[in-house]
Amino acid sequence: MILLLDTSTPTCKLAFVDGDWRYDAEWEAGRGLAKGLLAFLDEQLAGQSKGWADVTGLGVFKGPGSFTGLRIGITVMNSLAYANSLPVVGATGEDWQGEAIASLLGGVNDEIVLPEYGGEANITTPRK
Repeated sequence: MILLLDTSTPTCKLAFVDGDWRYDAEWEAGRGLAKGLLAFLDEQLAGQSKGWADVTGLGVFKGPGSFTGLRIGITVMNSLAYANSLPVVGATGEDWQGEAIASLLGGVNDEIVLPEYGGEANITTPRK
């Protein structure tokens, strides 16, 4: 089963895909994403009578989107991939989920996904 995650907006979106079976869920994370993301993932797995042993790959939306949301979601997915020896891929665009699934089924493993924020970094100068 492939786990797909998008944390680019205050609404966290997740999908589980296994062949023709698909489950989608959303969570209005707001400013609670860092504190509640792992619990949300665990709850959704348990709600489908699944566990981490059922997950065979991870796909994550890597941007553009919320700076903090992308950092949190991608870091969690990279960490889960490492801890569970799972392949992880990042994708962008309107069909990011399809691209992520195709990559994972094709044996791709990005190992570490980096966010794409959609613009240059805005580096401010110190006030003092």
